[in-house]
Amino acid sequence: MPRNRTARTAVLGVSVRRPADGKLPTRTTAALRRRLVVGGLVLLSLVLVTLSYREDGDGPVAGAQNVAAAGLRPFQIAADRVAKPFRDAYGWSSSLLDARSDAARLEKENELLRQQVAERQLALRENVRLRKLLAYRNGPRFPEGYDGLAAAVLSRPAGAYAQAIVIAAGRNDGVRVDDPVVTQDGLVGRVSRAGSRTAQVTLLTDDSSAASALDVETQAFGIVRSGDGPRAPLRLDRVPKEANVRFGDTIVTSGWSSPRLSSLYPRGIRIGRVTSVGLTDTDLYTQVQVKPFADLNALEAVVVLIPSDRGATFP
Repeated sequence: MPRNRTARTAVLGVSVRRPADGKLPTRTTAALRRRLVVGGLVLLSLVLVTLSYREDGDGPVAGAQNVAAAGLRPFQIAADRVAKPFRDAYGWSSSLLDARSDAARLEKENELLRQQVAERQLALRENVRLRKLLAYRNGPRFPEGYDGLAAAVLSRPAGAYAQAIVIAAGRNDGVRVDDPVVTQDGLVGRVSRAGSRTAQVTLLTDDSSAASALDVETQAFGIVRSGDGPRAPLRLDRVPKEANVRFGDTIVTSGWSSPRLSSLYPRGIRIGRVTSVGLTDTDLYTQVQVKPFADLNALEAVVVLIPSDRGATFP
């Protein structure tokens, strides 16, 4: 058996040569060379840094730096041109995200401003409405012997046949059934149901409503009732044929009274204006159509007339 063969190689049938004594493997030599190169570069860098720090701006090291910079300038320009589209794309994406964030923030601010404007408009309208009610309550047209309780309207008529509203005042506030309800424009109706904190008001346009009335210009008496349609919401019934009622006359409550009975509404409350007068030979009475002064379909606040002798105090 040869000298360089082992029992294992003999069995495998493969000849393996041992490295000659005194020679390093190839991998060890390459690693040592790399270490020497790196060490030399580090040492050279330290020397150049030291020389550059000690010499003036016109020294050989500075000149070499300038030459190197000039030589690398084309590569730097090429690298900038290659990287510019990527930088632009990144900047565009970043600006787009910022713009979207700003747009969302501005949208929230605009929504908040719109809400504040709406709230201020509502507050302004309510302030104007309450001032008008206060001026009416303290004015010369307010009925004597009554206190005025202002109340907000919680719900309006839901349909043509539901001629009633709900107000934010009830028995705890001194409201009772059959109390008259008005606005600064005119008569609205009467309280038909009173709860502890709310009350239902049946409007003058309801079929069950009626009010004794008077033509201010001609002093003709009649009874105001519900009309036959939206164009004629009210009619002045039981007007004698000889009464000279004219278009545009003002109709108010008559406010009659007797030792035992009295009308539901006090005298002089404005009801509406005459819009049509009809007369035929077969009719027993003059047909008079009346448009109410108060907009009964857009009520927001009303005044409940409460007798002063009831003993309640109001704001």
